[in-house]
Amino acid sequence: MQTLSIFTPCSARERARNFESYWAFSQEHAGELFESGPDLANKRSKLAEFQAHPVRSKSPLPDPDLFYRNYVKWQEDFSAVDRITLMLTCMYKFARHEYVGIVGAWEATPCMADCDSVEDKISRVHLAEEFSHIRLFHEMLRTFHLDAVEWLPPGRLMGAMYRTFPRLPGFLMDAPAFVTELMGMVFYQHLDRLFDELLAETEPEACQRLHELLHEIMVDELAHVGQRRNFIGPVGIKVAKAMVGPLMRVFFSDLPESKKLFDIGQMVRDARAFDYTSVYPHQLSDSWLPSYCTGP
Repeated sequence: MQTLSIFTPCSARERARNFESYWAFSQEHAGELFESGPDLANKRSKLAEFQAHPVRSKSPLPDPDLFYRNYVKWQEDFSAVDRITLMLTCMYKFARHEYVGIVGAWEATPCMADCDSVEDKISRVHLAEEFSHIRLFHEMLRTFHLDAVEWLPPGRLMGAMYRTFPRLPGFLMDAPAFVTELMGMVFYQHLDRLFDELLAETEPEACQRLHELLHEIMVDELAHVGQRRNFIGPVGIKVAKAMVGPLMRVFFSDLPESKKLFDIGQMVRDARAFDYTSVYPHQLSDSWLPSYCTGP
């Protein structure tokens, strides 16, 4: 299958058809929505499978307290820190941004019973999937015996930003929301490769479990990239492409570990060039792509 750029132009009619297609996909993929969780039947079942067969690293971190002292805000000299601990604190900070954002968005969107449109229903399920990602990230951290991690509330500034964002009108929110999903997918691809670099030889079982947990997230994230793209018209998609670099650099500046682990410039280039060719075939087959991003 040929794939096209995620920035490929499309008509309003194509977008309408793709919302219907995505809604059908999400019903089968995610299963029943539980508002009180928030959770989804298929996501709950998959997490239970992982938890029923836990994997833990053979060796603990050199200094677990180092993680706990720095996992919310980095406070120490980077030169004295092992790269695995840096990776885990970076993962937590990335996921915490997601957690704070979805809590604010969940409160700002109508419950499923009050959703009047397919787009609103899609957004509700999307947010529930994001809550399931936090549980999977938590399981990743537990793989390295980090059982006391808490998903802490945001500071005043971060909280105000994430409470305000989901209440913005679509013409202001849709482009940055799409870019954040694209950023997430690209970050996960680079993180997936980092697992092998740091763990494949020394902790093969833990490495494999991290891949499995992350791939569950990536299948959803891949669909979310296309779904959020589908909200954007021809002008908005040009705006979105222009903001990829600035938004990603600002975001990762709040994750100081990221610069020690990743090439941020390369992540920006990968996001701008995203056309699904970098995605594993099994993830493509398990996920959803907009019809206007696929060829014969």
